[in-house]
Amino acid sequence: MDITLFTPEESPFFQSTQQSNGQAAIDMHSNNQPQHSHTSTSRSSDSGVLPSASGKWASRLLKECAQAISEKDSSKIHQLLWMLNELASPYGDCDQKLASYFLQALFCKATESGQRCYKTLTSVAEKSHSFDSARKLILKFQEVSPWMTFGHVASNGAILEALEGETKLHIIDISNTLCTQWPTLLEALATRNDDTPHLKLTVVVTTSTVKSVMKEVGQRMEKFARLMGVPFEFNAIMGLNHLAELTKEVLGVQEDEATVVNCIGALRRVEVEERGAVIQMFQSLRPRVVTIVEEEADLSSSRDDFVKCFEECLRFYTLYFEMLEESFVPTSNERLMLERDCSRSIVRVLACDDEKSSEEDCERRERGSQWSERLKEAFSPVGFSDDVVDDVKALLKRYKAGWALVLPQGDHDDSGIYLTWKEEPVLWASAWKP
Repeated sequence: MDITLFTPEESPFFQSTQQSNGQAAIDMHSNNQPQHSHTSTSRSSDSGVLPSASGKWASRLLKECAQAISEKDSSKIHQLLWMLNELASPYGDCDQKLASYFLQALFCKATESGQRCYKTLTSVAEKSHSFDSARKLILKFQEVSPWMTFGHVASNGAILEALEGETKLHIIDISNTLCTQWPTLLEALATRNDDTPHLKLTVVVTTSTVKSVMKEVGQRMEKFARLMGVPFEFNAIMGLNHLAELTKEVLGVQEDEATVVNCIGALRRVEVEERGAVIQMFQSLRPRVVTIVEEEADLSSSRDDFVKCFEECLRFYTLYFEMLEESFVPTSNERLMLERDCSRSIVRVLACDDEKSSEEDCERRERGSQWSERLKEAFSPVGFSDDVVDDVKALLKRYKAGWALVLPQGDHDDSGIYLTWKEEPVLWASAWKP
């Protein structure tokens, strides 16, 4: 694209203040509110007048900017990026936050600097990542929202039912939740009526930020298993370029083990063209059950249409940011950290899809119906039992109003169950057998 914009280092988006012609530019972080003198919401962005910070202005301006980038309209791109920069703030209300993080991706798309920005964001995240901070963040998120615990409860229920009566269990965990799913499952195993089984937990690490803390995670899991009186073995597999490289030998699967595969937010990180191969790999392990939990968005079928993909990405993250806004107190550091984590995903999806990276960088979410079509090539769906459904319903009662469980209706509906936020599906959980 023939467009001359500022570099990331020069851009006011990457700085809190900027000097121009001897005058200080607007500090977009100041007082958590944009500072401007124009408040009319009736004026078009074509006039160059800033809209009011009140009302849902971010979606309109962001979509206009995405359209301008698609059409390579340099003048309009400049104008809309400037307007968004004046209004955006990662410390403001929900609209200002969305504008801030999507502005970053739009700027990177317009200047073809997405890969460089993504690598910088990832490097910063890796350097600041520690077990204690990650653990506190996950536990706080689980306390105020069922976004993570919904999948844990549904998956654990299906796993326990599939492994009932077995004495040697092997769970292959492909997720990045620092094993926060497993203490409740260990407690359930410890209280089984029959003999306590031996559990082998193999964690496949698919994100670089988690690698540095897996040693401590393993030590804590072993300590908890001893406390519960459950014979336990922990293994972590790191350094894979592609999940399809996994084999029985790499995973240490034994013939006398009852094996299950648990995937939470993992399949979206697989390149779209390789997802079928990964599912075939799961099938080769001959698992008793495969549990899948994914966020409900279609960023796959629209990947060659920038505007359509942008609108779906914006729709999904608007729901997510609004959920965070209502779940956390306004001054929550945990909320800010969760929002910042989104910045990498947004840049990856919108600004550097044409550049090949390692598998862990892919963020191409698909809807439950799309995953179902893929999984049905190798597996049959397993409906969640009434007991599991009741456990999920009981879980949702612990949280603020707005959350609901949606069950499959009729023979033509998708497999699995959905978590909805204000009647919008946001997560999909399912169980499958060979």
